[in-house]
Amino acid sequence: MRTVGQLANRLLDAALPARCPGCGVEGPPLCAACATALDARLDLPAGIAIGLPSDVPAPLLQLEWCAPFSGVVRTALHELKYSGEQRLSGPLGAAIARRWRRVGAGGDVVVPVPVHAERRRRRGYDQAELIARVAAADLNLPCASILERSRATIAQFDLDRAARAVNVTGAFRLRLGTAEGPTRHQAPPAGPLAGRWVILVDDVVTTGASLAACATPLIDAGAVGVSAITVARER
Repeated sequence: MRTVGQLANRLLDAALPARCPGCGVEGPPLCAACATALDARLDLPAGIAIGLPSDVPAPLLQLEWCAPFSGVVRTALHELKYSGEQRLSGPLGAAIARRWRRVGAGGDVVVPVPVHAERRRRRGYDQAELIARVAAADLNLPCASILERSRATIAQFDLDRAARAVNVTGAFRLRLGTAEGPTRHQAPPAGPLAGRWVILVDDVVTTGASLAACATPLIDAGAVGVSAITVARER
C-alpha cells in the first residue's frame, strides 16, 4: 500500500521530473552513476570501533557516515535542505541503510535529529526526518520522531569544536507524550525507551556535538545505548 508521500512523489515526478544534482540529467533524483558517491565508504570497516579510544563524543557508542561531505553528496544534501528537493531523501536514506547493514553494531529504533520547530515551519519539512524514515523502512525498523529542540541554536558550521559542544548542550529533549502507547513510528512505553538501542540519523556530522547532545535525553529516557549515522562527514 503506497503512502501519501509516495503518491505525491509519483505525481511530482510526472509533472516535474527530478534532475540529478550531480550531472543534471532528468530522471531519478540521483542518477545511478552519481549515486555511487554515496557508497564511498560502503566496503570500509566501521570508522570508529566501539570500546576503543576515539573521537566518538560521549555518550554515543558508535558514529558512522556514508561519504565525505563533498562533490555530489554535498550538492545533494544542499538541494534537499535548502532547495526543497525532498525526493533526494530516497537515495540518501537508502545509502544510510546500506552502510548500517554493513557496520552497525546494533539498534532497534531509528530517531532523527530534529531541526528547530521554527526552521521546520519555514522549510515545510525536516530533512533528517525524511532521510531517517527511508533508512528505517529499508532496515525494517520503527522510526520514532521523539526528539525536539528545546531552544534555537547558532549554525554549527560557524563555530569551533569547543563552541559547538557548548552551543547544543541541553538543546534537545523528548517530545511531550513520548511515553504514550507505541506505534510503528513511536518508541514503546515504560521508560519510554527502556531496553531499546537507538540509532540516531542526521544529514551531516562534523564533531558529533549535536548527536551527543541528542543521545543524553534518550539515555535518560532508558535507552540502553545510542549509536549514530549520517549521510556525510565534514572534517
